[in-house]
Amino acid sequence: MTVSAEHLSPAGRFLLDRRGFLSGSATALGSVALASLLGRDGLLAASDEGLSIDPANPYAPRRPHYPSKAKNVVVIFCAGAVSQLETWDYKPELIQWDDKPLPGGPSVTFQGPAGNLARPQYAFRRRGKTGKWVSDMIPHLAELTDEIAFVHSLTSKSNTHGPAENFLSTGSVLDGFPSLGAWTTYALGSESRDLPSYVAIPDPRGVPQNGANNWGPGFLPAAFQGTTMSSKSPVRHLSAPGVTESADRAARDLLQRMNARHLEANPGDGKLAARIASYELAARMQLSMPEISDLSSEPAHILKLYGADDVSNPDKVAFAKNCILARRLVERGVRFVQLFNGAYASGGKLNWDGHSALKEQYDVHASILDQPAAALIRDLGQRGLLEDTLVVWCTEFGRMPFFQKGAKGRDHNPDGFTCWMTGAGVKPGVSHGETDPLGQKAVKDVHPLYDFNATILHLLGLDHERLTFKHNGIARRLTNVEGHVIREILA
Repeated sequence: MTVSAEHLSPAGRFLLDRRGFLSGSATALGSVALASLLGRDGLLAASDEGLSIDPANPYAPRRPHYPSKAKNVVVIFCAGAVSQLETWDYKPELIQWDDKPLPGGPSVTFQGPAGNLARPQYAFRRRGKTGKWVSDMIPHLAELTDEIAFVHSLTSKSNTHGPAENFLSTGSVLDGFPSLGAWTTYALGSESRDLPSYVAIPDPRGVPQNGANNWGPGFLPAAFQGTTMSSKSPVRHLSAPGVTESADRAARDLLQRMNARHLEANPGDGKLAARIASYELAARMQLSMPEISDLSSEPAHILKLYGADDVSNPDKVAFAKNCILARRLVERGVRFVQLFNGAYASGGKLNWDGHSALKEQYDVHASILDQPAAALIRDLGQRGLLEDTLVVWCTEFGRMPFFQKGAKGRDHNPDGFTCWMTGAGVKPGVSHGETDPLGQKAVKDVHPLYDFNATILHLLGLDHERLTFKHNGIARRLTNVEGHVIREILA
């Protein structure tokens, strides 16, 4: 609207007359109508203040920023730092340089003096149509090479397990930041009414070094933390001992009515609404969890596929059952499942921390991981679930190309290692990025773990730069102020 002199006061301020008011009102009403339509279709820009979430229904499904390729995520987290040189990153030069000093290499690394270069402790061979070299240590996973997108040039900000686990899971080496699963469920809610939106399944042998930090909510609302359970240890305190099902149901119905009255008497109390919502979810889980954690209904051929019938290896059986549980959770709409392989223990006896006897320890850990993890991917594919499910394999950092002095193992290496993805939205049979000829440092298409997490969010339809939560006056995000989507591995 053009402003003429007659619309100005002597002080030069704009005066709204009747004609201007009517004209402006018409424009404003049109804008309101447009905003309503855009909001209904989920096309409005995200607010910098974070999402608007109903405390009484924090798990309600929410629209992503843009159409997503993946609806669910399964993360296989191998705790202890798996050596890329014994698994996915073939370096024939190490064979030529075996037992020779690294030219110009460090004399001291994380845990002491460096020894000589050491060849891969397992044979590698070409796999599938791509002909990618993959280790014999993991023959079942190696068969899936043509379906996987490898990123060989990842870097971490820490060479210490606890902070590095934090960095992989939360985007910060410090404690107190939200995990990837918490960010995901905060943004998208849940597709399941009777199950948690986020489940963490620790290794049957124990939890990773930084424990609940890997699935914690940090400064996000507590509703978005991961619920821990496993096939061996279902959710604790779910059922009241000595109470019949009918009595339990009657008690829950009474509590629901009392909670509704209490909430009605205290309108606008978001914390109360959130607490009631969590109690009601727990009540519904009392009915849903016993069925989902009972694997007795799984047919014999499925147990055999996962190796859950291998009585010679109880740890493998327990992990295999956790993998079956992960599939069952995805089938029933759980948004984010975090599956751990390896528990905290110094020296690598219960995890992949192969400092002193890498080959001996990896023989044990690979026998637990390989068949069940490969079967999980195959089973998801056979059921058509990989079309909507992203499967991620990751570890907190890699290993050095030389042995530690006086030992038969490799020290920590945050400067170049491998993680991978398969499933929804991922380009199959791709190897992206490179480390140097000896596998010590990423040198081509280098990606900090921020990029890896940004890519996971992207496949879920989330823009990592727009997914924020204001904490202590800062619009925090999973990728801090960094991160780029690794588009070379996207389908």
